[in-house]
Amino acid sequence: MIFDPAERIELFHEAINRLDYEAIENFFAENATYVSNGVGSLAGRDAIMEAFRGYFDKYPDQTASNSLVETLTPLSGRAVWSVRATNSKTGQPLIREGEETITFDEDGRVVRVDVTDYQEF
Repeated sequence: MIFDPAERIELFHEAINRLDYEAIENFFAENATYVSNGVGSLAGRDAIMEAFRGYFDKYPDQTASNSLVETLTPLSGRAVWSVRATNSKTGQPLIREGEETITFDEDGRVVRVDVTDYQEF
Protein backbone atom coordinates (compact mmCIF):
# COMPACT_ATOMS: atom_id res chain seq x y z
CA MET A 1 0.00 0.00 0.00
CA ILE A 2 1.32 3.42 -0.92
CA PHE A 3 0.20 6.30 1.29
CA ASP A 4 1.32 9.70 2.51
CA PRO A 5 2.11 9.58 6.24
CA ALA A 6 1.07 13.24 6.68
CA GLU A 7 -2.35 12.53 5.17
CA ARG A 8 -2.67 9.42 7.32
CA ILE A 9 -1.89 11.46 10.45
CA GLU A 10 -4.57 14.00 9.51
CA LEU A 11 -7.12 11.19 9.16
CA PHE A 12 -6.02 9.67 12.48
CA HIS A 13 -6.39 13.01 14.25
CA GLU A 14 -9.80 13.59 12.67
CA ALA A 15 -10.97 10.25 14.11
CA ILE A 16 -9.67 11.30 17.53
CA ASN A 17 -11.42 14.67 17.33
CA ARG A 18 -14.69 12.86 16.51
CA LEU A 19 -14.08 10.41 19.38
CA ASP A 20 -14.70 7.64 16.87
CA TYR A 21 -13.25 4.80 18.93
CA GLU A 22 -13.81 2.19 16.23
CA ALA A 23 -11.88 4.26 13.68
CA ILE A 24 -9.14 5.06 16.20
CA GLU A 25 -8.74 1.38 17.03
CA ASN A 26 -8.58 0.49 13.33
CA PHE A 27 -5.63 2.83 12.87
CA PHE A 28 -3.48 0.88 15.32
CA ALA A 29 -1.64 -2.33 14.53
CA GLU A 30 -2.28 -5.00 17.15
CA ASN A 31 1.29 -4.75 18.48
CA ALA A 32 1.51 -0.94 18.42
CA THR A 33 3.46 1.05 20.99
CA TYR A 34 2.44 4.44 22.37
CA VAL A 35 5.03 6.43 24.31
CA SER A 36 4.21 9.73 25.99
CA ASN A 37 5.74 11.72 28.80
CA GLY A 38 2.17 12.06 30.08
CA VAL A 39 1.14 8.38 30.19
CA GLY A 40 4.41 6.51 29.91
CA SER A 41 4.77 3.57 27.55
CA LEU A 42 1.82 1.48 26.42
CA ALA A 43 2.22 -1.77 24.51
CA GLY A 44 -0.52 -3.23 22.34
CA ARG A 45 -3.68 -1.89 20.77
CA ASP A 46 -5.88 -2.96 23.70
CA ALA A 47 -3.78 -1.06 26.27
CA ILE A 48 -3.65 1.98 24.02
CA MET A 49 -7.42 2.00 23.51
CA GLU A 50 -8.02 1.59 27.24
CA ALA A 51 -5.85 4.67 27.83
CA PHE A 52 -7.66 6.63 25.09
CA ARG A 53 -11.05 5.81 26.60
CA GLY A 54 -9.87 6.78 30.10
CA TYR A 55 -8.39 10.06 28.85
CA PHE A 56 -11.53 11.03 26.92
CA ASP A 57 -13.76 10.07 29.83
CA LYS A 58 -11.82 12.67 31.80
CA TYR A 59 -11.61 15.22 28.92
CA PRO A 60 -14.64 14.60 26.68
CA ASP A 61 -14.74 18.13 25.27
CA GLN A 62 -11.18 18.13 23.95
CA THR A 63 -10.52 20.12 20.82
CA ALA A 64 -7.19 19.64 19.09
CA SER A 65 -5.60 21.35 16.14
CA ASN A 66 -2.41 20.81 14.21
CA SER A 67 -0.09 23.68 13.37
CA LEU A 68 2.17 21.38 11.33
CA VAL A 69 1.86 17.91 9.84
CA GLU A 70 4.74 16.64 7.76
CA THR A 71 6.00 13.44 6.19
CA LEU A 72 9.40 12.40 7.54
CA THR A 73 9.99 9.09 5.77
CA PRO A 74 7.81 6.84 3.58
CA LEU A 75 6.50 5.24 6.81
CA SER A 76 6.54 8.10 9.33
CA GLY A 77 5.38 11.62 9.94
CA ARG A 78 5.29 14.31 12.59
CA ALA A 79 2.52 16.55 13.89
CA VAL A 80 2.80 19.64 16.07
CA TRP A 81 -0.49 20.23 17.90
CA SER A 82 -2.34 22.09 20.61
CA VAL A 83 -5.16 20.81 22.78
CA ARG A 84 -7.84 22.52 24.85
CA ALA A 85 -10.12 20.57 27.18
CA THR A 86 -11.92 20.64 30.52
CA ASN A 87 -11.54 18.01 33.23
CA SER A 88 -15.03 16.49 33.54
CA LYS A 89 -14.54 15.74 37.22
CA THR A 90 -12.90 18.96 38.46
CA GLY A 91 -13.86 21.54 35.84
CA GLN A 92 -10.19 22.54 35.51
CA PRO A 93 -9.07 23.59 32.04
CA LEU A 94 -6.33 21.68 30.27
CA ILE A 95 -4.06 23.33 27.73
CA ARG A 96 -1.44 21.17 26.06
CA GLU A 97 1.00 21.75 23.26
CA GLY A 98 3.37 19.22 21.86
CA GLU A 99 4.37 17.04 18.99
CA GLU A 100 4.25 13.43 18.00
CA THR A 101 6.09 11.24 15.58
CA ILE A 102 3.97 8.43 14.18
CA THR A 103 5.41 5.38 12.46
CA PHE A 104 3.27 3.18 10.23
CA ASP A 105 3.59 -0.30 8.82
CA GLU A 106 3.34 -0.85 5.07
CA ASP A 107 -0.45 -1.22 5.35
CA GLY A 108 -0.78 2.25 6.90
CA ARG A 109 -1.44 1.06 10.45
CA VAL A 110 0.16 2.86 13.33
CA VAL A 111 2.96 0.80 14.90
CA ARG A 112 4.45 3.51 17.13
CA VAL A 113 3.49 6.91 18.47
CA ASP A 114 6.05 9.03 20.31
CA VAL A 115 4.42 12.02 22.02
CA THR A 116 6.31 14.91 23.56
CA ASP A 117 4.37 17.48 25.54
CA TYR A 118 6.14 20.84 25.62
CA GLN A 119 5.13 21.26 29.27
CA GLU A 120 3.91 18.91 32.00
CA PHE A 121 0.18 18.43 32.32
